[in-house]
Amino acid sequence: MPQRVSSTSGHGGNPELRRAAMQRLISEAGFMRVDALADEFGVSIMTVHRDLDTLTERGFLHKVRGGATSAPTVTFHGDLQHRMQAEAAAKKAMAAEVVASEVQPGQVIALDDSTTALAVARLLPERAPLTVVTHFLPVIRALAGQVDIELIGLGGRYIAAYDSFLGQATAVAAADLSTDLLIMSTTAVTDGTCFIQSQDTVITRRALIAASSRTVALIDHTKFGRRALHRLVDLPTIDRVIVDDETPSNVLTDLRRRGVTVDAAAASDGT
Repeated sequence: MPQRVSSTSGHGGNPELRRAAMQRLISEAGFMRVDALADEFGVSIMTVHRDLDTLTERGFLHKVRGGATSAPTVTFHGDLQHRMQAEAAAKKAMAAEVVASEVQPGQVIALDDSTTALAVARLLPERAPLTVVTHFLPVIRALAGQVDIELIGLGGRYIAAYDSFLGQATAVAAADLSTDLLIMSTTAVTDGTCFIQSQDTVITRRALIAASSRTVALIDHTKFGRRALHRLVDLPTIDRVIVDDETPSNVLTDLRRRGVTVDAAAASDGT
């Protein structure tokens, strides 16, 4: 019987190449078992476990019993590829609402590194001229070359799992600016408080909030059923919260009881 030739052959001896290829496979499949990964890369089960531990620490995936997943779980919000695709209609509806009601030509708009903010970025050219401040590379790519959009990129330590610059250096860069409006999101909401999985993200996002005259948070309904490790901000201190129309009425009632200014964005009838 001829031996199967793996599409990832040649990566087994180089840990970083192997981990990058492993990450891509798991991202494409959504879930892969440890033994299947060991066969694919021609390495031991223990080596796979070490690789998965490393990739989990970097935020690329979530190690679970018997394997690893890149799909969202209660405590893992998914890799960037999954986040780009998840709740696309809700993100578009919230983005349309915030751009129509909050963004005015001539403003300085800050966008965080959420995929919800990326949906906003795609609509901003229609409100130009604008200055856009961000630390999220997908936003920079989306707006690069757009007429009457001035881009200010916040540097710092690049985190590949988020495709963004995060941490103290990024926060210092944000603190030197004054923006009219920050449009942001969060990983999870518990008891009226936003939580984030990464401490570096918390440091950066708090600096963006402090530097902005007004902050609007876009939070889709799935965020209210998740958990994350680090406290970011209490929603009553945010100027406005926009949710999608699938957010349960009891969630809206609870937020308003806590003093949160919250509106639900209706989904458009078009595609």
